[in-house]
Amino acid sequence: MKFTKASPLKGEITIPGDKSISHRSVMFGSIAKGTTEITHFLPGADCLSTISCFQKMGIPIEVNGETVIVKGKGLRGLKKPESILDCGNSGTTTRLISGILAAQNFDVTLTGDDSIKKRPMKRIMEPLSLMGADIRSIPGNGCAPLAITGKPLHGIHYTSKVASAQIKSSILLAGLYAQGETKVTEPYVSRNHTEIMLSSFGANVKTEETTACISPVQELYGSKIAVPGDISSAAFFLAAALMVPGSEVLIKHVGINPTRDGILSVCKDMGADITLLNQNTDEGEPTADLLVKSSSLHGITIEGAIIPRLIDELPMIAAMACFAEGTTIIKDAAEMKVKESNRIEIMVRNLSAMGADITETEDGMIIHGGKPLHGAVIDSKLDHRIAMTFAVTGLCAEGETEILGAECVNVSYPDFYEHIKSLNR
Repeated sequence: MKFTKASPLKGEITIPGDKSISHRSVMFGSIAKGTTEITHFLPGADCLSTISCFQKMGIPIEVNGETVIVKGKGLRGLKKPESILDCGNSGTTTRLISGILAAQNFDVTLTGDDSIKKRPMKRIMEPLSLMGADIRSIPGNGCAPLAITGKPLHGIHYTSKVASAQIKSSILLAGLYAQGETKVTEPYVSRNHTEIMLSSFGANVKTEETTACISPVQELYGSKIAVPGDISSAAFFLAAALMVPGSEVLIKHVGINPTRDGILSVCKDMGADITLLNQNTDEGEPTADLLVKSSSLHGITIEGAIIPRLIDELPMIAAMACFAEGTTIIKDAAEMKVKESNRIEIMVRNLSAMGADITETEDGMIIHGGKPLHGAVIDSKLDHRIAMTFAVTGLCAEGETEILGAECVNVSYPDFYEHIKSLNR
């Protein structure tokens, strides 16, 4: 895909369903008793990997566009799959499903694409093993493929070194099946979609400060899930509207869960003109329409407790910082290195190629904004958030920006390029 400088962006868009919530709705619906109806589901490649894994374990799942019907068979209703479970490019699928599979009465092998085979799985293998799980890395390097032999589990109180919803959720899902209480304490609160949704399915989940706690229940029960728009997907249009002069864009029905809304806080601290309209908390997950107008931005320091609230948005924030006056410092973000790509290294390399003044640090980057950027050839490394970040950056740079591997956006946002075109007329 190729991008050139955009005229002012105008109009409104509805963002695809939240990826994290879409994954969880299928998983929890599959281990609940009865029917779960999911609306505004994200039919991206990652979420379809989750559906495929549960279908292979005997769960009937119907996909009709953005409506998904899961006919769950209860906590003990999964069957041994006849083949290896392929998680594709999805770290969420791999890590969360491991917590469920650790307690089943069968053995299974999990694998994924080349990216998944490099991502760290010791972070879930360690706590699950402490609960009595038999889970091992087949290549012996702490990465997938993983061999899991279901075992009886017992509760633990695990203190995680990193704030990660995937680690926390994997442990809590194992805790559904464990004897006694299971607790996870994090250094900061990570996204809490698992706790909110499990409660709606009938689980016994409590949270206190940075600790989440679950006790086993006899059964979960099917539910209706209305998936809000994904704030991580909204971030690209939010940034585009701020950066392209003269723009005004309305982004509809976006999830603004306070454990995920760090991008809004950062943008406002940088001087962004963003108004929240039609705020709604009826569905358990708060939503709002975001009215975004182009703005003069200034640099800030982003660190500490806000990082887990915007970890997936940091590539776009780094690009935005190039168009802000002054210096932006991102730190405490070493987790960026173990996403679909090393996002610190790839952002620094590609933004430098476009003329940015940006320096890599051990846990983030330093960006001196205000230098004009020019087009370049960008290797996305098949990381969907990198491809989308540079599509937006290309709208603000002189000349042509070409993105290699641009099709990887299908992981989370199949209509991304069409939505950009609809605003740039």
